[in-house]
Amino acid sequence: MSKKMLDYDVVILGGGPAGLSAAVYATRCALKTAIVDITMFGGQPSNYADIENYIGFPMISGFELSEKFEEHSDKFGADKYPMQEILKVDLVSNPKIIETSEYTFNAKSVILAMGASPKKLGIQGESEFFGRGVSYCAVCDGAFYRDKEVVIIGGGNTAVEEGIYLTKFAKKVYIVHRRDTFRADKILVNRAENNNRIEFIYDTVPIEIKGEEKVISIVLNNVKSDKITELKIDGVFPFIGVVPNTDLINGQLKQDENGFILTDTTMQTSEVGVYAAGDIRNTPLRQVITAVSDGAVSAVYASKYIEELDYSTTLRL
Repeated sequence: MSKKMLDYDVVILGGGPAGLSAAVYATRCALKTAIVDITMFGGQPSNYADIENYIGFPMISGFELSEKFEEHSDKFGADKYPMQEILKVDLVSNPKIIETSEYTFNAKSVILAMGASPKKLGIQGESEFFGRGVSYCAVCDGAFYRDKEVVIIGGGNTAVEEGIYLTKFAKKVYIVHRRDTFRADKILVNRAENNNRIEFIYDTVPIEIKGEEKVISIVLNNVKSDKITELKIDGVFPFIGVVPNTDLINGQLKQDENGFILTDTTMQTSEVGVYAAGDIRNTPLRQVITAVSDGAVSAVYASKYIEELDYSTTLRL
């Protein structure tokens, strides 16, 4: 059976904060807009317990904020295509082509907002015990660790925030960090230090996760003393950063040494008519508020590009 062909001014890949923001601005610019995602919409914030640094909301759950973003984008009529298996992305052709298992999208412009995924520790036992004691989402799996002991790996805001969240369930949370100071905001570190269920382990890296049917311990190495210790725990939550979801790009765009897409201040990539927004690009700050900002900028400049493209086409005719 042949696929249905769909024509759009702009196709947005990714339905997280950046993608939904781009949809609001694109539709308000009177662009025929589609949002395509491999999952449901909402992005990473859907898994966050509480967000307290998004302007206008002193405290809001990540899921609730994501819902508000989607409701806002719905107001202006962007077409939504969730749960799409994306097979091919051609960003060089004109029009740009996005192929899924159900549709072929032809787009004058594309906004890449696929975000990033948790970085893996790369140690023995991590993949073997994924879902059996290893998790990358405290909100998703925290309730499974009621009255148990868990380890958080990392030193940024996410690591400390998720560690604090897990104390709602776990009787003990260890936060293991490879340095002697945290990158996380001081207010979060102070909050964790005053939580009697949290214990910090500094200057230490994990080297192995052990278990049988599920995780039973983690092997740690102190980077200063080189001392090896084994800590009995029930769960491991790595929060050591993210890697961009750029597998579909296949070298069509310029990327930095870590794989993040390079853009200019208008969010345009190395390919004219293609924009990148949010965690997928080489941004100095990966937060919901910066992703939303990127989405707005990318859509406005995609609109300007399409106006010029349409004008040039009219002149040729």
